[in-house]
Amino acid sequence: MPTFPSYDGTELAYRVEGSGEPLVVWPGGPARDAAYLGDLGGLAEAAHRSIVIPDPRGTGASPRPADHTAYAASRLADDLEALREHLGLETLDLLAHSAGCSVALLHAARHPARVGRLVLVTPASSAVGLDVTDDEWDARVRLRAEEPWFADAKVALDANDSTPETRQAMSPFLYGPWTDAARRHAATDGAQRNPEGTRAFRSELPDVEQTRRAVGAVTAPVRVLVGELDLMPGPDLGEQLAALFPDGRCVVQPGAAHFPWVDDPALFAHLVTEALSD
Repeated sequence: MPTFPSYDGTELAYRVEGSGEPLVVWPGGPARDAAYLGDLGGLAEAAHRSIVIPDPRGTGASPRPADHTAYAASRLADDLEALREHLGLETLDLLAHSAGCSVALLHAARHPARVGRLVLVTPASSAVGLDVTDDEWDARVRLRAEEPWFADAKVALDANDSTPETRQAMSPFLYGPWTDAARRHAATDGAQRNPEGTRAFRSELPDVEQTRRAVGAVTAPVRVLVGELDLMPGPDLGEQLAALFPDGRCVVQPGAAHFPWVDDPALFAHLVTEALSD
């Protein structure tokens, strides 16, 4: 597995799928093994791209840092910049998922001229101060009220803790149809997570207002892809995030939730391919 040296000399691992112009994919979690991304619905073939997927610190084949602050989103943004330099790219086409979007937003705020195209998939948006209200959250939850799993999953959701057992119990909310494929994907969650990395991820978030102003200098195309049924972000929050960018646009995948490539792989690959070329 190839590696690249980061800002502190740590060798971090990455894998490459497909061929063509590079598209870097930064995983979410936070601190979840990038294996959960699978092949992103066959994205490399659909987009005719080489997909570069790093293992962030403490996940996959990348070492765990002695200093836990290296797990912070702001530090991971420095790892992302080191990967861009290693790949020899003047500008970076980047897809990020969920919590990984905080890393992508902080990187874009620091290096706006290095952004080629940016695709934010079911993004976390705390780095720019966007969140749902309690009423909006309740409305998103009620979208799934007719599902047979709703009652049990809502008990787990309302428990508001991050134990593996609770996450498994509420996991139907993270998918569109609760299919066998969704169940298999959800079952990998606990074994793929690094709890210390998850806890430390938000330890050094920079000033929100400064980050919001800085991303306004990103003139490259930015596409925010949200699942119609995702708890957060939904389409409304996706539109708010896209509006921060001069060339921002929100795209909604129908019937999908937080892992849209699991819900409908072909449609996800098609929407991302369009986002990279529109």
